[in-house]
Amino acid sequence: MVRVTTRINGDEVTFVCEPDETLLDVLRDRLNLTGAKEGCGTGDCGACSVTLDGRVVCSCLVLGAEAEGRQVGTVEGIARNGKLHPLQEKFLEFAALQCGVCTPGFLVAAKALLERNPDPTEAEIRFGLAGNLCRCTGYDKIVRAVQAAAAAMRKG
Repeated sequence: MVRVTTRINGDEVTFVCEPDETLLDVLRDRLNLTGAKEGCGTGDCGACSVTLDGRVVCSCLVLGAEAEGRQVGTVEGIARNGKLHPLQEKFLEFAALQCGVCTPGFLVAAKALLERNPDPTEAEIRFGLAGNLCRCTGYDKIVRAVQAAAAAMRKG
């Protein structure tokens, strides 16, 4: 077993995991942060996306032990003090979700994109979200929701 101390959504967290246990399994099974979903287990779908030191990664491809001393951001950390983030509000407003399996990964990736680029073009949004697959919505509603959230965030 490996003892790991990290920051998850801004809070210091210590956990113990197997050396070969994925960050996704640690988040879901040990820390009860079930927002990230296992869609494929091979890093192809993005349903398990989290940020690791600000970079979007598939948590199914990262070992839990690799989180030692690092910053992890999950979908659970997007809302603050019971208030939805503009991305979450716009996903609801634009009906940019259906079954919900991919939604946490899209939200994490979109938030990371808007932190880097607060005024992305449609092409930049599509590129920024390209690692996330959706089998239900057809992507247009997701792109429109991210555009609207970006505009709302720029207005303050």
